[in-house]
Amino acid sequence: MGSSFYYLQSFSAKVANFEWSLVWFSQYLIYVAPFFLVYGLWKTYLYYIRRLYVSNEERLLLEIKLPKELNKSPAAMELLNHIFFQTYCGEIIDWYIKGRVQSYFSLELVSNGGDIHFYMNIPAFFKDLMETQIYSQYPEVEVFQVEDYTKEVVFGVPNAEWDIAGWEFKLDKPDAYPIKTYFDYGLESNPKEEFKIDPMTPMLEFLGSINANERVWFQIMITATKKRFSAPFKWGDPSTWWAEKKDWKDDVRKEIDKVLKRDKKADMAESFTKLIPSSSERMLAEAMERASGKLAFDTGIRALYCAKGGKGIRPIVKVGVANSIKQFGAPGMNTIKTALTSGYDNPWQDFRNIRKLRLQKKFFKNYLLRSYFYPPASKKPMILTSEELATIYHLPGLVATTPTLSRIPSKRGEPPINLPT
Repeated sequence: MGSSFYYLQSFSAKVANFEWSLVWFSQYLIYVAPFFLVYGLWKTYLYYIRRLYVSNEERLLLEIKLPKELNKSPAAMELLNHIFFQTYCGEIIDWYIKGRVQSYFSLELVSNGGDIHFYMNIPAFFKDLMETQIYSQYPEVEVFQVEDYTKEVVFGVPNAEWDIAGWEFKLDKPDAYPIKTYFDYGLESNPKEEFKIDPMTPMLEFLGSINANERVWFQIMITATKKRFSAPFKWGDPSTWWAEKKDWKDDVRKEIDKVLKRDKKADMAESFTKLIPSSSERMLAEAMERASGKLAFDTGIRALYCAKGGKGIRPIVKVGVANSIKQFGAPGMNTIKTALTSGYDNPWQDFRNIRKLRLQKKFFKNYLLRSYFYPPASKKPMILTSEELATIYHLPGLVATTPTLSRIPSKRGEPPINLPT
């Protein structure tokens, strides 16, 4: 009887507190509501003008054709990646009236029925500068402006012949932890082709193995990284409301201290040995320190698998797409794993595939629009350095013997120096 009375009294107190909260909220709502309304309208306005700007921005697609002989290290691609580090966003009018956004780029590795292509999707006004930078690092290649290959696939309309599956990827650990890069494979010294171990080779072999009625597209969206809040925003913690934005390198330093156990203290002499970093921990700290000296990019990686008629989506290809990007990781360092897919594992999660179709359309639309950082996608990016990007996406040498990797028959010739001007 006593316990029942206690619980009844406790319940009554909770009801009274709730009623008091409602009274307090109703009294002060008239003062608080305008701020929420103005904030909501402001965010909606920014979303609209930025989506309009992204939709109307003139962009083009460049294809890079490889020569038969290409002996450059991925370090050449890392130098090329520096051109993508564009931080200028315009003046206040451009940013808040015209909706201009920071320039972003898309590095794309495409297999159309096993025929492999290297593409770059860029703002149109970067075309001349981009071609100059490509030829400066890879004088043997040829660069062409081409039509968008995605127009071949029609999805999301009645009686469409194509079916698709999509993936988005993320880092398994915090951004401060690097993936295994070409530096770790010894490619920074540009060894002979017979001694190279190119981490892109398994991916190229997979892309070259798909059927003629299939398409596998990888898209790496990049833009210069920005400073971010040092702590997540919390309504109940005023210290996070106006938190100073910090560079990602600040997090790298914190993680290095954790790896080297600098954040711990030895209270006893016998426990001091436990704080000595192992050889693997020292190697990880060195890799993190090296990464902090590189240019960093907000990055989004997605993949799309399209199949036309016939057998449709093959499970083995889906496994290959998901695994081909994971190989760039290493135990003890960072890995790239699947963050989101365009399907559901269990039938009760999606009645009659209604949610799946909606998600597939969203994947397909965002890929075609090259939308990631801004509306309509507005995804949270991961941070990869120029070295890490050059590992995932670079022009392979002769070590990549995939038969369907198209190469031009000869080196690009230089024009005679005595041509009339």
